[in-house]
Amino acid sequence: MSDRVRIIKHEVVPSRGRFEVKIPGQPSQFFYWDDLPSRRLSLRMLDRATAMDRARSVARDAEERLLQARSVPARQ
Repeated sequence: MSDRVRIIKHEVVPSRGRFEVKIPGQPSQFFYWDDLPSRRLSLRMLDRATAMDRARSVARDAEERLLQARSVPARQ
């Protein structure tokens, strides 16, 4: 099991997909995007740039929490 936060891009249909933020020990978070506004059927659907920004923000926050948890000395 990896101890790193990762962002994975899933794009099966051109100009449409999702970014998966994998955080160790937590369920993945998904950010769905579609670059053609006429195909956006859900309010959760974003454009690619916005979805990537949100995924990066979540990943950065999770990485900071993981680093802080590692740097806390163990109680004896």
